[in-house]
Amino acid sequence: MAKTLELEFVTEFGKSARLSIDNPKEPIVEAVLKTAMEEMITSGVFTSTNGNFASIKGARVIDRNVTEYEII
Repeated sequence: MAKTLELEFVTEFGKSARLSIDNPKEPIVEAVLKTAMEEMITSGVFTSTNGNFASIKGARVIDRNVTEYEII
């Protein structure tokens, strides 16, 4: 089972930008997540091809299960 935390931001040009984090530490606390995302915006360290991060759009955890079958 693989989990990915996906952070979504609105850029300075009104476009969407995503930042994905594999195997996030759980439990995820929404208040801590919001503070971290605000700090990412304020620091200006993260940018995208659509511009600098300007505001928070949302966040989600994607949980993916893969079942492989050996077919002979």
